[in-house]
Amino acid sequence: MAVLTTETGAAPSAEEPPDTGARHRLTAVTGLAALSLDAMASVAYGPEAIVLVLAAAGAHGLGFTLPVTLAIAGLLAVLVASYRQVIKAFPDGGGSYAVAKAHLGRRTSLVAAGSLVLDYVLNVAVAVTAGVAALTSAFPELYGERLWICLAVLALITAVNLRGIVDSARAFIVPTAVFIGAILVLITVGLFRDAPVSTAASSGHASVLADNATTVGALLLLKAFASGCSALTGVEAIANAVPSFRAPAAKRAMRAEVALGALLGVMLIGLSVLISRFGLQPVEGVTVLAQLADASLGHNWGFYVIQFATMVLLALSANTSFGGLPVLLKLLARDNYLPHVFGLKADRQVHRHGVVWLSLVSAALLLFSGGDTNTLVPLFAIGVFVGFTIAQTGMVLHWRRERGPRWAGKTVLNGLGALLTGVSAVVVTATKFHDGAWLIVIALPLLVLVFETVHRAYGTIGERLGVGRIPEPPHRERSLVLVPVSSLTRLTSEALTAAVSLGDEVRAVTVCHPEPEDRAATEALERDWALWNPGIDLVRLSSERRSLGRPITAYVRGLAETEPGTQVTVLIPEAEPAHLWQRLLQNQRGAVVAHAVRRDTDAVICRLRFRC
Repeated sequence: MAVLTTETGAAPSAEEPPDTGARHRLTAVTGLAALSLDAMASVAYGPEAIVLVLAAAGAHGLGFTLPVTLAIAGLLAVLVASYRQVIKAFPDGGGSYAVAKAHLGRRTSLVAAGSLVLDYVLNVAVAVTAGVAALTSAFPELYGERLWICLAVLALITAVNLRGIVDSARAFIVPTAVFIGAILVLITVGLFRDAPVSTAASSGHASVLADNATTVGALLLLKAFASGCSALTGVEAIANAVPSFRAPAAKRAMRAEVALGALLGVMLIGLSVLISRFGLQPVEGVTVLAQLADASLGHNWGFYVIQFATMVLLALSANTSFGGLPVLLKLLARDNYLPHVFGLKADRQVHRHGVVWLSLVSAALLLFSGGDTNTLVPLFAIGVFVGFTIAQTGMVLHWRRERGPRWAGKTVLNGLGALLTGVSAVVVTATKFHDGAWLIVIALPLLVLVFETVHRAYGTIGERLGVGRIPEPPHRERSLVLVPVSSLTRLTSEALTAAVSLGDEVRAVTVCHPEPEDRAATEALERDWALWNPGIDLVRLSSERRSLGRPITAYVRGLAETEPGTQVTVLIPEAEPAHLWQRLLQNQRGAVVAHAVRRDTDAVICRLRFRC
């Protein structure tokens, strides 16, 4: 049996090797810029989240800032080590979804995927609104326009990502480097200070320390730990997007993950050390990071560099979602849990449908919140903790099954991580439940239900198509081609010529309505047809209603009953003007007929375009 294959396009010359797509994939450095902005930007609000919780216990509570941060840094180390192993074990990406699918079952994997989808979408909205909030803080006159500014920033990030993840990494690598460099300089200079060099940023602002300070108990420390863990959002993004890296993709992704963990850990610990060193107290209207910049560098140009770099990176940290979510959607589409269109990849290795979908849903969230960060923050970070917990639990089972070198130690490490992130997920959900987190509790099961519904639909379609089974050999059937006509033109002649080439028998059909004008037009067409005599019968289809599609579909259904074993094809001739605006002048009769035939019959539809 011969198998014929066809190829399109000219073969590449010897001097010009084929493009394997490597230049549109990430290196470890560009991967860090494209996929770590969320995690990097979290140093702007992670330490502040800890301080604000501990402020309930007064100045004594603030003394626990560094121990809590060290605990978070320890969890960060566990997560980085775990996700390095996830990358190595699941090089096709997917993170917690891939781990759960392999070791925890289908339903748990969908919970992991749903939590990541929700977190990625919320990350975009929160990042954009936080960045714009920083801008409007510096320029209060822009506050009334914050929603439109948010939408403009979102449109900019979307446009850059539609050009490819490498282009987005190149565009954002400079702001990332400036932010990291500025924070490291702040920490280094601050370590040589015995006291704050300036307190101008916080002067005149009311302290948020509680007047009736509570005692520092386990619950308060646990709440501070869970709040500070918001700094860990984005750690999983690299593991989700491993296929976006250049070969060897897994090794490059692992290097990027380690670099992310090291930089994030150093910045978190360094900032917490300075908070303790300067005895910093949170105040209303000024961020903790701004106070640290003021105390370390002084109220000068260095202070404003820190503020501007933070503002830019907060806004651009939405790019983490644009790098990770489309790959996750592709995996879900591959497994038949989402429409297959999300699996399509355009030039420059872009999953455009995923990028556009993320942008549209994020825009809807921005419109819902009015561009206000506080409306969205209670919904944020819950999903990522659920994903962390599932991934860690799955890796425990992975090591118990694989039993590779040092598997017992790795099992204990991942088990500890699962316990800590699980507790954090419960605490964060409980503390934010009345502030809006209940929406996530409802949205996550609904999203899993959507995945299940799509999967069942694909299963039904696959069963009817006989996917996975060898089909019957093709056989020839009698072919009858119907050509709807309304007048005698060159378009009619071209359509009949094509029809004769396609079928064993051709019939032209025309629809006649009872109005005198329509009857006269039909009779004139029949006279002209007889004079033309193309050798093809013209069938009149009478219709009491002013309908075009129904009479044709009724005729096709009648043929199916009277002439079984006949393949009916409806060839619809349509004129296509040269200019786009001229197409608006068309009566769209062809589209009406095609829609009716597709909806009500099993006939094959051919649409003949005649350029004029």
